Amino acid sequence: MIVSTTSTLQDKQITAYHGIVTGTCIMGANVFRDLFAGIRDIVGGRSGAYEEVIEKAKNEAIQEMVDKAMGMRANAIIGVDIDYETVGGSMLMVAVSGTAVTAL
Repeated sequence: MIVSTTSTLQDKQITAYHGIVTGTCIMGANVFRDLFAGIRDIVGGRSGAYEEVIEKAKNEAIQEMVDKAMGMRANAIIGVDIDYETVGGSMLMVAVSGTAVTAL
């Protein structure tokens, strides 16, 4: 499955549009990670714990979107958009969307 943020695919011709596909993932960050991330923010540096949670949530949301596109018999998703939001202060939501297509 090709997943692209662009509206076209180089060296491919889009032969069918199947519709919009989406995927979402909401993950909680535990209290200890929040505490250590806050300390790291004070002293500087990157928060590896948060980066791992964000990466995992993004991958799960994309996989959900890919699964839906495969169910439509698409072989690519174009125009992919990834949005990150916090929910309730300690939850992270990743939402992805794109257009499922057949490309040859």
